[in-house]
Amino acid sequence: MKYKYPVYQPSLKGNEKKYVNECLDSTWISSKGKFIEKFEDKFTKYLNVQYATSVCNGTTALHLALITLGIGKGDEVIVPTFTYIASVNVITYTGATPVFVDSMRDTWQMDSEDVRRKITRKTKAIMPVHLYGYICDMDKICRIAKDNNLFIIEDAAESFGAKYKEKHSGTFGNIAAFSFFGNKTITTGEGGMIVTNDKTLFDRAVHFKGQGLAKYREYWHDVVGYNYRMTNICAAIGLAQLERTDEILIQKKRIVQWYNENLIDLPIEIQNESDDIVPSYWMYTILVDTPKVRDDLRKHLTENGIETRPTFYPIHTMPMYCDNYQKHPVAEDIAWRGINLPSYPDLENKDIVNISEIIYRYFK
Repeated sequence: MKYKYPVYQPSLKGNEKKYVNECLDSTWISSKGKFIEKFEDKFTKYLNVQYATSVCNGTTALHLALITLGIGKGDEVIVPTFTYIASVNVITYTGATPVFVDSMRDTWQMDSEDVRRKITRKTKAIMPVHLYGYICDMDKICRIAKDNNLFIIEDAAESFGAKYKEKHSGTFGNIAAFSFFGNKTITTGEGGMIVTNDKTLFDRAVHFKGQGLAKYREYWHDVVGYNYRMTNICAAIGLAQLERTDEILIQKKRIVQWYNENLIDLPIEIQNESDDIVPSYWMYTILVDTPKVRDDLRKHLTENGIETRPTFYPIHTMPMYCDNYQKHPVAEDIAWRGINLPSYPDLENKDIVNISEIIYRYFK
């Protein structure tokens, strides 16, 4: 079905076509070429980190981060249950065990006190997931990690451009992963990035992502590696997107303001903003009163040409992760009642007014 207002679509108004054509003209279209280095270099400068290495998608970025830290069988990694499935699947890929924690009622992010309660002698790392363009309480999480000698792997797939106490998401832990899928704040079509301030971790990530190729011996492989490299074409798109970061983030903030102004007085809830956080507003998300209202409203919007998405289902409720009965009441409540509304950067105020009027009609 073609929607008048899709839930998300990329804004490709910069140098994307120009840079991609340069790749085609030069024939450098695979995992070598000037745009890869340029994209990685500009990304480190934007985040103010030491090292970045590009990969083929956000899931491989997370998997590579775990492997780089040596996480594997017998280890436990604490992760929020309210997240996209990739955050948890990558833990399983390594043979480690995901340990689920609940969410905060106000910000919907990982509950740091629940993290503290779930630490065992097998815990190796904490994976804070910065959801919907917001950021976890990184002061508390970093303190817990330090007190218990744990790694921090930030899943910053949805939070590029967000800040916590003036620092960018992805710059607090030992290593972080970003996603550049087509619905992310900046996109490469498919793509991801690992960032770190640790030279050893960076070197290990580069080594593993390139089939474990030895640095000084051609076609000699000294570890079991992966083909997780980004293409030059993807990096070309990413560089063009990165050049427009400030413009995109400003527009995303406007979209949130327009929604807030136009949806006032409706029986909905939105994510609360902490004074310490500057969100990047990846998705505008609302909670309605009940799951039935959520389903009925989504149907109403679909019938009027507006695409929506449900919020993420808690991972502990999914068949492959529900062996041990658990309750995470906040995460479950958000999951059953949440809706992502159209949030792409090219939306204008008149579009938000139209969408809001259709939502109002449902509640009348």
